[in-house]
Amino acid sequence: MAGPLLRSLCSAAKKSISSSPRVSPFFCPRRAMDSNSLERERGITIASKVTSIIWKDNELNMVDTPGHADFGGEVERVVGMVEGTVLLVDAGEGPLAQTKFVLAKALKYGLRPILLLNKVDRPSVSEERCNEVESLVFDLFASLGATEEQLDFPVLYASAKEGWASATFTKDPPAGARDMSQLLDTIVGHVPPPNASLDAPFQMMVSMMERDFYLGRILTGRVTSGVVRAGDKVHGIRSTESGVQKIEEGKVLKLMKKKGTSMALIDTAGAGDIISMAGLASPSIGHTVANMEVMTPLPTVELDPPTISMTFGVNDSPLAGRDGTHLTGGKIGDRLMAEAETNLAINVLPGLSESFEVQGRGELQLGILIENMRREGFELSVSPPKVMYKTENGQKLEPIEEVTIEVNEEHVGLVMEALTHRRAEIVDMGPVAGDTGRTRLSLTCPSRGLVGYRSVFSSDTRGTGFMHRAFLTYAKHRGLLGNVRKGVLVSMGYGTITAHALMSLEARGTLFVSPGMEAYDGMIIGEHSRDSDLDVNPVRTKELSNMRSACKDENVKLSPPRLMTLEEAIGYVASDELIEVTPKVIRLRKKYLDVNKRKSMSKRPKE
Repeated sequence: MAGPLLRSLCSAAKKSISSSPRVSPFFCPRRAMDSNSLERERGITIASKVTSIIWKDNELNMVDTPGHADFGGEVERVVGMVEGTVLLVDAGEGPLAQTKFVLAKALKYGLRPILLLNKVDRPSVSEERCNEVESLVFDLFASLGATEEQLDFPVLYASAKEGWASATFTKDPPAGARDMSQLLDTIVGHVPPPNASLDAPFQMMVSMMERDFYLGRILTGRVTSGVVRAGDKVHGIRSTESGVQKIEEGKVLKLMKKKGTSMALIDTAGAGDIISMAGLASPSIGHTVANMEVMTPLPTVELDPPTISMTFGVNDSPLAGRDGTHLTGGKIGDRLMAEAETNLAINVLPGLSESFEVQGRGELQLGILIENMRREGFELSVSPPKVMYKTENGQKLEPIEEVTIEVNEEHVGLVMEALTHRRAEIVDMGPVAGDTGRTRLSLTCPSRGLVGYRSVFSSDTRGTGFMHRAFLTYAKHRGLLGNVRKGVLVSMGYGTITAHALMSLEARGTLFVSPGMEAYDGMIIGEHSRDSDLDVNPVRTKELSNMRSACKDENVKLSPPRLMTLEEAIGYVASDELIEVTPKVIRLRKKYLDVNKRKSMSKRPKE
């Protein structure tokens, strides 16, 4: 994994204990809980997942949560299901910015942590380094206001790749101890059982929701009190400004529980269990499902506000409709509304002319949504990310992020210069412990300044740097950004791109296209070497004549084009540009395709 992750867990000795380590990969060589294709490709956890195992007469209900700050909503919606956490930290890297973000959520809800130092089998990790990391984690706990009980956390050492955990530092445990038994024993002994009553009426907070073709809406949550059986009459309720609202009455058609990697049907479940039920069509995440006599909903989870927004609209380019199957604004809107229903960290607001404003936590979160939609056959146009500002007491506030960077010493100057243009302020700077020639920078930077910087950072550091960022607070607007991008080469021809045309354009900048691709008026085909945009003709063909030439078959050699990924495109486009997303192609284009329209709009004052 690229960074530390927080795994949430709730426990009940002799009943239901939930742990958070990624248990399945500990026991099998493949990633079992990260079942989504994007999760497997990128090596990250995107959505929270639930499972359970039996360990020494205890049932362990586990919730696996993402560690990236952009997916903080996945943590917030499940944190009420658990009683403790396993904090997984890389023994070499130590706690990073995203560790602080997710850990703060767990400590706020009073969860008791267990520290698991992973990758101790690496040659560079020593017992002294593990002690340093443990001290850093302790300081982090203290700075986040952890209680004395939370500060008294057990420490374990593990190699998830090799499938073992140990209560003492070792790189090669004995053959009989190369398993996760010590971690599971620590969970049973350290995490308290849930304080729940089986005699009280049934209540459950819905924390996850999914759709099934046969069963309809499946609601997942932790039973807070009472007992529920298949066939029981229940209803969904929620709190509103005018009081308690009854959403729907119904009957529990199916009760299910995740066991290992499969879903098993059960007849009954009690307080402390994490279950899934089918039978109700209207309740969603944050609502309470309870017995008919219960009219008091459970308290809902407090969510952080979104900090960034993008506009999703119909693809109206001349090449629209060639690749996708879902093209209309209605289908795009239905898909976005369905996403907002299952992902509490995303807000969807209808816009003008079949467009929708999608608000989220960061570029990565919205980029994952766009990638999923294009794989489902959607075609759409996407605007560049816009930061969501606040106004308090007449003062404009913007989201500020905490950034932690580790780079080689020779790249420090380049990184600091780039971030200065992006209105970053350095908080701390020093050498990386145990790693000579490396420097760690701690900065605060506006969210708008970090849009698109990750690809620039990778290029500046030759791929050797690490950067982690997390939302910090809203603060006073820091002013206009410096010049963070060059101009672009804009096509003014429609047709197939030719090698003859690109040969003369190579000197103008960096190309994004290759011969044989399609182009149209207003499409961006490259980055200009200067700060201004330049209109060019990439479809120009070679003039033919009846005169013979010694170099008649001129050998055209072009440099490989710069092909952008979706995340790079999201960070690259300017305010007057759009991203054309189809299942097969990602293109950049101007918002206004007509050159005269662009010139008239460019004279308007910018926001």
